[in-house]
Amino acid sequence: MTDFIIHFLISNLFISGIIGLLMAVKHLFRNSLSGRMQYHLWFLLLGLLAVPFIPLRSVRFSRIFSRLAFFQNFSVSYTGNAAREQMTADPTGNMDWLNDFTLSVSSGTSSVTGNILLGIWIAGILVMVVFLVKAFLRLQNLKQSALPLQHPKIRRLYHECLHEMKITKNIPIYSTAFLKSPMIVGLLRPRIYFPIHLISDYDENETEIKNTQKPSCNPYRLETSGLRPIRYMLLHELQHYRHKDALANYLIVLARIIYWFNPVVWLALREMQCDREVACDTSVLNMLDGDSYGDYGNTLISFAEKISHASIPFAVNLSGTMTQMKRRIMNIAAYETPTLKKKLKGMAAFLLTSVLLTSLAPILSTYAAEDSHYRWKSSSKNVTSLDLSSYFGEYEGSFVLYNLEQDVWGIYDIEHASLRRSPDSTYKMYDALFGLEEGIITPEDSKMEWDGENYPFKEWNADQTLTSAMRSSVNWYFQGIDKQLGSASVKNYIQKIGYGNENTEAGLPFYWLESSLKISPIEQVEQLVRLYNNAFGFQPENVEAVKDSICLSLSETGTIYGKTGTGSIDDSNVNGWFVGYVETAGNTYFFAANIGAGADASGANAAEITMSVLSDMNIWK
Repeated sequence: MTDFIIHFLISNLFISGIIGLLMAVKHLFRNSLSGRMQYHLWFLLLGLLAVPFIPLRSVRFSRIFSRLAFFQNFSVSYTGNAAREQMTADPTGNMDWLNDFTLSVSSGTSSVTGNILLGIWIAGILVMVVFLVKAFLRLQNLKQSALPLQHPKIRRLYHECLHEMKITKNIPIYSTAFLKSPMIVGLLRPRIYFPIHLISDYDENETEIKNTQKPSCNPYRLETSGLRPIRYMLLHELQHYRHKDALANYLIVLARIIYWFNPVVWLALREMQCDREVACDTSVLNMLDGDSYGDYGNTLISFAEKISHASIPFAVNLSGTMTQMKRRIMNIAAYETPTLKKKLKGMAAFLLTSVLLTSLAPILSTYAAEDSHYRWKSSSKNVTSLDLSSYFGEYEGSFVLYNLEQDVWGIYDIEHASLRRSPDSTYKMYDALFGLEEGIITPEDSKMEWDGENYPFKEWNADQTLTSAMRSSVNWYFQGIDKQLGSASVKNYIQKIGYGNENTEAGLPFYWLESSLKISPIEQVEQLVRLYNNAFGFQPENVEAVKDSICLSLSETGTIYGKTGTGSIDDSNVNGWFVGYVETAGNTYFFAANIGAGADASGANAAEITMSVLSDMNIWK
């Protein structure tokens, strides 16, 4: 969750940029886009605001922001605590081959920073929810105090507006003394609230009732100069109902709660509300004749001081700031009935903008930010689903098996099998290969002298060869290789073999220890196949040296090769690996098992699960 908040904040930088782009595009196409189209463009933004919570996986976001990785990388440091894993029962008779020694790393400063930021974000949301509850209570008080509208002429006018807009739904209208502006509230059960002071301002002495249509056509048709402004306001509120603006209002409220800290988002949402009113004005103008446009604009001018900004976020009304009122009045003054050519240009501009903004969506995903899943083209593979839930018990995990001879994959939990996690000690196979390629160690002479530092495992406190270092998973041996390779060479080699997410930004010597470098179980198997076939183009003797170092046991069945790995954070084993392959007389089987838990997810436990599965499949006895 701490990773999420960091990437969520980074996503907000992109969101702010996209908002700027949207405003620029709206300004560029302002003469082509209708008021309604400009309003609808904001719905694309609402969709983009949801993207950080959706697992899109189509961009390498981690590379774009690799230099910001210190938020994660700063966390990896030795705590001095150690964890040792060993199988309780070794099916091969060799009690040492599954030993895996690991040092716990600390969640460290980035975890603290992430938790603080997460706490601030959640606290802000809670404050916003408190304001929302207060607004809801105000709305409830309004409902309780409001009375059904009794004014007979305005009620007749309201029914005329319903008839004119062909709205058959029963939308009750109420009068209230607690509002300055008419408003409509509710999505499924809408109701209109009309301020009493607007009714009082109506001068009955100037009212003239005229029947402008045949009684048989519309007996409610009124045409009065005094009622005309009220008619405009009622039409405006009913347009909100017709276009389901209440739903957009709820989405705006939700966006304000989640993005309470981003002033650019708030600015965009305010602009969206203004465009909504402009769109509603345009819809009303489409119902009027040209001579009435000025009257409608004068209505806004006359009531500008009275229809102050609404204090209830659930409502959709005629209100707005004075700046917004000025913009709306200017729009009304410049309004012309759109021609077919303008409609087509507007549609083209709308589609172009929609495609542009939609194409930017994957950049905002916090899941894509971590490049957390391997995009495996399983459709081109012969894949069989395995049910191994009884082997994994309460562990969250996966198992991948590849039959080389038949080119068949067997996978348990493909979603987890494509999930990238830190490789931990399983990476040491490839680290050794890089050292061999650079001549830091050789197949004939792989010895490194112990530096005299007292490590928590006696096996580490001695000179090491590649075989002994691999068997006892000696961190300092492989970190010594990395030190001599240098960061640039390590990165180049990892990119050359295409290892996982190829992210070494955590830096030496911790990048593979629950840090930036991550790989999925499926990729582990693919890498093993390439290593087995030397698809990397490395020196054959170096590849054979690595294979020999991970040889675990020989039997009548064949030979098993493998490496465990354990990720330990704050003294808890949270990530367990066992990867390798079995060579038999007529086939080779490659496997990768991964388990995750809050504790006790060790490489030894992953190995125990693997050995049981391979045994039951008659692959290894």
